[in-house]
Amino acid sequence: MSDGSGRTTFAEEYVVPIAGLMALLFALMAGLTAGRAMSGDPADAALPVAFAIGALAAIRIRGRYAAD
Repeated sequence: MSDGSGRTTFAEEYVVPIAGLMALLFALMAGLTAGRAMSGDPADAALPVAFAIGALAAIRIRGRYAAD
């Protein structure tokens, strides 16, 4: 999206790629901690769930700014 002057907006330059990388990072961390959650105490499942929620939130933020 441009503002008429041919320049891209802040969201296109920074927010969209960074949110995508954060979503990838959170998804990776959720996957890496899932094994420990499956074989351990039920309280250990909170960490991968929190990472998965973070990944979904980052995807939602990325989608909101990419659509503009």
